[in-house]
Amino acid sequence: MSKLPVFTYQTRLTLNPEQASCLDAYAALHGLAQRSLFAKMRAGVPLNELKRSFLRRFGLTARQFNAIRIELEGKIASIQERRPELIEEAKGWIERAEEAIGRLKEKKPGSSLLHQKKRRLAILRTKLDALISDQESGQVRLCFGSRRLFRKQFALEENGYASHAAWKKDWQSERSSQFFVLGSKDETAGNQSCQAAVAPDGSLRLRLRLSDGLGGPSKHMVLEGVRFVYGQEAILQALSASRIVTAQTKTGKLVRKREGSAVSYRFVRDRKGWRVFVSVEAQPVALVTRRLAGAVGLDINEDHLAVAETERFGNLVRIRRLGLNLYGKSEEQAKAIIGDACREIVRACTESGKPLVIERLDLCKRKVELESVDPVRARSLSSFSYAKAISMPKAASFRAGVEVIEVNPAYTSVIGAVNHARRHGIGSHQGAAYAVARRGLGLSERPTVREAVVPTRNGGHVTFVLPVRNRTKHVWSSWAGVRKRLKAPHAAHARSGGNRLPPDPLSPKARALGATRALPAEPRHANRRQHCSAGVLDDLPW
Repeated sequence: MSKLPVFTYQTRLTLNPEQASCLDAYAALHGLAQRSLFAKMRAGVPLNELKRSFLRRFGLTARQFNAIRIELEGKIASIQERRPELIEEAKGWIERAEEAIGRLKEKKPGSSLLHQKKRRLAILRTKLDALISDQESGQVRLCFGSRRLFRKQFALEENGYASHAAWKKDWQSERSSQFFVLGSKDETAGNQSCQAAVAPDGSLRLRLRLSDGLGGPSKHMVLEGVRFVYGQEAILQALSASRIVTAQTKTGKLVRKREGSAVSYRFVRDRKGWRVFVSVEAQPVALVTRRLAGAVGLDINEDHLAVAETERFGNLVRIRRLGLNLYGKSEEQAKAIIGDACREIVRACTESGKPLVIERLDLCKRKVELESVDPVRARSLSSFSYAKAISMPKAASFRAGVEVIEVNPAYTSVIGAVNHARRHGIGSHQGAAYAVARRGLGLSERPTVREAVVPTRNGGHVTFVLPVRNRTKHVWSSWAGVRKRLKAPHAAHARSGGNRLPPDPLSPKARALGATRALPAEPRHANRRQHCSAGVLDDLPW
């Protein structure tokens, strides 16, 4: 099985009323067949029997039935694979909710917030019980048309519906708003049911095989002038890969068969009309980076991306901070902002010839954090999509030929704050990116100080003594103790109001001299105490 990624490109179709109604009918038949197939599969009817009956009942071709079946099996498999993660996620939510309730009972007994937390805890426990029951029984719950739209019928006025008939119209339209056309590498143009050809003007001409159950005068519909603003070259490359080759069987017989690249299509209807999504397998790209040149580390945060570049010995070369102002942005706007930042990072990797090192993050733990953080941070975390911030650098790196190294994220923030922040005059997030880059190169992560000076958000710092390291254990066991000890000074600093105070100003003599130490990196909010060496002012003659 190929390990190359599959990229999907989209464009909007320009249709006349007859073509639009034809696609509407195709989508309605496709949706009805898929819902019926799901009900029959749950009843335990054998798949071969279902295929024969569905070909006659809906007038489908064998390839169209396979597309419906594979799409349905994909939905079922995604639910089954996701359910264990949802169970663990619900357990984490419940644990955080119980901790929050315990704190509220001490600080705000009898408050409305405590009541709401208790209600939420009861809802989470009910949800967990339902998930565990479905997991044990193997039941799959699939709502065609989305559960969100289905529940809107119980509050029509709040959701902008004048009557139940208006909601039902939207519900039926949503359940029949798309259809999938499966491709294969051994078919002409990578697809038997929808074949694309290049027109003289450079656009694509799609020839879609319709279902016999539609009862139309023609079995095919032709869509002219299809152009993709982005991805046209990749689609043309996939179409040109189809060719006839001669292969030898196990018995020594020579046979002719077609090889190429599979091209799958998905037609989707929205409020503006119909769009087509084309999925093609990416072609391999030669690497332009080498680990001997160094590495570029990436630390993902909800409001910015911290980037640190090292040379081959692991020394810091430069850092960057790419802001992500995603609060209040739509999904497409957030995707564009993250994509632009990722392209800048990949461009830096390409110019320097260094691979990109990213963390292998657990997204379930990130979601559970929302239960126990303050409302401002919770809104910030909700606006940020960690999944996009992980997938987009990988996709951009693959296209540019940049190697991506994934590392364990354990203790990178602590290592960056303790080992690198004060030493290089950088912030904790830049220090974490530096630690990620060094881990990708396999360099040492031993503690370099005995007394840690860790910067805080307002430009100050907290100080604590590192615990004694047991050299018979892995170095991460030492960092686990450091992380536990780091929580106390941060908590004390926050309780004292230090996070809300401005940083300590420089002395008048220091401002008059303007003495600063040359640093390899000069980020925002650098620790001002590092601008000059201790005792340098006492050695001056005045």
